[in-house]
Amino acid sequence: MYMPPQFNAKDPAIALALMRAHPFASLISNDDEGLPYVTHLPLVSEQQEGGQLVLLGHCAKPNPHWRHLQARPQAVVTFLGPHAYLSPSVYPDLARVPTWNYLVVHCTVEARLIEEPAAKDALLKKLIGEHEPGYAQQWRDLGEEFQLKMLAGIVGFELRVSALQCKVKLNQHRRESHAAMHAVYSAGTPDEKALAVWMERLGMTAEAPVAQGS
Repeated sequence: MYMPPQFNAKDPAIALALMRAHPFASLISNDDEGLPYVTHLPLVSEQQEGGQLVLLGHCAKPNPHWRHLQARPQAVVTFLGPHAYLSPSVYPDLARVPTWNYLVVHCTVEARLIEEPAAKDALLKKLIGEHEPGYAQQWRDLGEEFQLKMLAGIVGFELRVSALQCKVKLNQHRRESHAAMHAVYSAGTPDEKALAVWMERLGMTAEAPVAQGS
């Protein structure tokens, strides 16, 4: 993606935090006609020993996406974090225009299908552990026959991340706007409040220094 250097977040911890806070991702592959094929799905981001980042998820068996991954394992995954409009009113001068601030992660991945029932069950337990640990007992109580029926209806996959970009667009290059921007976002929508928290995390809430004249 287009990446001006001031918005390039190179710290992997920022990308991982964003992916875990916003796990509903877009998985993008090429279909048999060469066109992009997109599935929207939750993914578990897991950092393995040695630092390898892996994304775990599944799709319904009738969804042809898993066949596209089988034929062409390389794909792209995107995670969209909080995003919001930014009014030019945050600037001290009038020669400004509106913009849109956002946080996003793009991953290039290599897919491996997970089709064996026990492995799919382990994958589902990771998803349950992420989103509703209390459901784990209910899943166990459903019985083996029902579990196997449900597992037969999905195809799991492990997506090994080979390249990653994390774009944090928060007006870093316009320090004179930060204090007003933070004040506006702190009192706004849930997305705007989330952007204000990211500004705090990145140390962007201080006033810009006043230039000293002679």
